[in-house]
Amino acid sequence: MAGKLTEAEAAERLASLAEEIARHDRLYHDQDQPEISDADYDALVRENAALEALYPKLVRADSPSKRLGAAPTSSLAKVAHARPMLSLENAFSAEEVGEFVARVRRFLSLRADEPVAMTAEPKIDGLSCSLRYESGQLVLAATRGDGAVGEDVTANVRTIGDIPQRISGAPDILEVRGEIYMSKADFAALNARQELAGGKVFANPRNAAAGSLRQKDPSITAARPLRFLAHGWGELSEPLGHTQGSAMARLAGFGFPVSTLLRAVETIDEALAQYARIEAMRAELPFDIDGVVYKVDRLDWQERLGQVARAPRWGLAHKFPAEKAETTLEAIDIQVGRTGKLTPVGRLQPVGVGGVMVANVTLHNRDEIARLGLRVGDRVRIQRAGDVIPQVVENLTREEKRPAYVFPDHCPECESEAVAEEGEVDVRCTGGLICPAQRIERLKHFVSRGALDIDGLGEKSIVEFVELGWLHSPADIFRLHRHRDELLTREGWKEKSVDTLFASIDARRAPEPARFLFALGIRHVGIVSAKDLMRAFGTVEALRSAATGDQAQAELPAVDGVGPVVAEALVDFFHEPHNREVLDDLLSEVRPQSFVSSARATEWSGKTIVFTGSLETMSRDEAKAQAERLGARSAGSVSAKTDLVVAGPGAGSKLKKAAELGVRVIDEAKWAQIVARA
Repeated sequence: MAGKLTEAEAAERLASLAEEIARHDRLYHDQDQPEISDADYDALVRENAALEALYPKLVRADSPSKRLGAAPTSSLAKVAHARPMLSLENAFSAEEVGEFVARVRRFLSLRADEPVAMTAEPKIDGLSCSLRYESGQLVLAATRGDGAVGEDVTANVRTIGDIPQRISGAPDILEVRGEIYMSKADFAALNARQELAGGKVFANPRNAAAGSLRQKDPSITAARPLRFLAHGWGELSEPLGHTQGSAMARLAGFGFPVSTLLRAVETIDEALAQYARIEAMRAELPFDIDGVVYKVDRLDWQERLGQVARAPRWGLAHKFPAEKAETTLEAIDIQVGRTGKLTPVGRLQPVGVGGVMVANVTLHNRDEIARLGLRVGDRVRIQRAGDVIPQVVENLTREEKRPAYVFPDHCPECESEAVAEEGEVDVRCTGGLICPAQRIERLKHFVSRGALDIDGLGEKSIVEFVELGWLHSPADIFRLHRHRDELLTREGWKEKSVDTLFASIDARRAPEPARFLFALGIRHVGIVSAKDLMRAFGTVEALRSAATGDQAQAELPAVDGVGPVVAEALVDFFHEPHNREVLDDLLSEVRPQSFVSSARATEWSGKTIVFTGSLETMSRDEAKAQAERLGARSAGSVSAKTDLVVAGPGAGSKLKKAAELGVRVIDEAKWAQIVARA
C-alpha cells in the first residue's frame, strides 16, 4: 500500500501515524491502559518505517522511529538514566532474523561464513526497570519512561522480594536492567481479590504489574505479588565479563533472577530452533512472553556495533505472530461470579488459534457486546494475545440483519434483579445472600475476622458443608449442631474439634451490631460505615426500618460518614424480598446487641483521624479501635474534614494530601502518647 501513495498522501499518512503511535505510547508506557494489542501496535510502527524508507525526505521531527516510550507525566519523581534505556528492533520472520545477522557481519566487516554467536531468551511482557547499585547497595530504581528520563520507584521496588537490597562482589557502580512482572497465577488471584473488594480489575498481567509498581504508596506495591527478571545492564564501573552469556551468569550469581531459558546459539538455525522451543512452551510458562530476544554474545562486538536512533545494533526481538482466527459466535452464556458479577461468555464454533483449539471467548461485559454489535450467529475474528483468555477483536458481519442481543436484567442463577450502578459497566446480581453462585464467598465473608469472626470455620469447612447441603444461608451456620453426629463420622473431625467449632458459633449468637451489619455483605458497607450507621440507628431493625421508609434517600445520606452510594446500596439490599427473608431467618437464630459506644469523652470526641503508612507497634485494626475509644472516627481517606493524620513509614498520597490541606500530621510515637494521656 505504501508504494501506491503520492508524496503528499505519504506525508499526510506519516503525520497521522506519528499522532496515533504517540497516543498509544502514552496509553501503554505512561497510563498502563493500552487500547490495542501488541501486534496491532507493531503493524502501525512497521507501516511508519516502510513509508519513511520510501520517502526519507518526509521523516518528521516527531517521528516514532526517533522516539522511545513516552515521557512520564505521573506525580512520581523524574530521574535521568545514566545510560539510555533502549528498545529493540523487531523481527517477524526467519528471513528478518537472517538479515539481522547479515547486517552485523557487514558492520563488523566479517566474512560471510564467520559465526555470529548470540544469546536467545524469552521476551517477557512486563515493565522495564533499571536498578542502580553503588558499593553493593541499592540506591535507585527507575522505570524506562521515554528512555532518557524515567520515574523514581525506589521505595516501591524495595518491597519486591526478587530484588536484593545488597549484593557483594559486584562493581562499585552497577545498573541491572530487567522486567518487573506478575505471574499469570498471581494476576488471576489479584483480580479475584480486587473484584471482591470492589477495586480496579486489570486487563492483563503487564497492566497489573505496571499499575502496582507506579503506586504513590509503597504499601500498596508491597501487597501486590510482583517479580523481577534481569536481562541486561546499564552503567558499569567495570565490565561484568567478555560475553553476554557470562555477564548474565554473573548477574545470576549476585542473586538476580535470570531466565532459565537463556541459551547460547552459534548459528541462525540454532537461534530459530530456540525460538520454536520457547514458543512451544509459551502457554506453560508462568509469565506472559511475546517473543524471543537475540543479542550478539561478544561484548566487544556489542561495543563496536553501538546503536541507531533508539535501538542497539546488536539486539533483536523476534516477535511471535499474532494469534488470530475467524469463526462463528454460536451462543452467549452468562456466568455469575462469586461476587455477583455477570460475565458474558461467547460459545464459538471451535477453531484453531496458534496451535490451540478455542471454543470459548470472554466478552467482558455488557458495554463490550454493544461496542462490537455482537449477536448470536455473527462471524467474528478472535485473538489470543499475550497468552490471555481469547477475546473477540472484530465483528465481521455486524451489518447483517439479525436480532440484537439483550443483556439479562435478572440473575440466571437465582432470578434476582441484575443491575449496574451508576458509572459502572459491570452488571451484578442483587441476590447476595441467596445466590448460589455467590454462596461460598458470602459465607466466608460472614465468618471472617472483621465480621462475626467465627474461629474454626474456614473456607475448606464452608465448602465441605455447602457440598453436603448443610449450608445455604448464614442462618444455617447456627443450625450446624443438628449435624453433629454426621460430622463426627467425617475425615478430619474429632469430638474436640467439633465441640470447639460449635462453641465458637454459639459465642456469636449475640454479635456486636456493626459487625453483624458488615457481615451481611451489603455492597459498599464496610466496617467503618457499619459503625457509623449503628451509632446513628442503634439497632439493625431500626436501620432496616429507615432503609425501607419513604424518607430513606434523605435520612440515610444525612448520617455522618454515610453518603449517597452507601445509602443507595442499603435501600437496594432491603428492597429485595429474598434479602429480607434471609435476614429474618438469621434473626431467628441470633440477637444482635444494641449499639453501645465504648468511647470516652475526650478532646478527640467527634474528630476524624486517618492512619496511613506501615504501623510498627500495632495493627491498623488496633489503631482504629484506639481512636474509637477516644470518641474519634477513623476514616480511610484524607479530606477537608480530617482533623489528624497518623503517618507510619511508607506513607504516600495521603500524607501529600494532608500537607496540601494543612491537616496536622504526627507519627506513631506521638499517637501513643495521645492514647496514654486520654
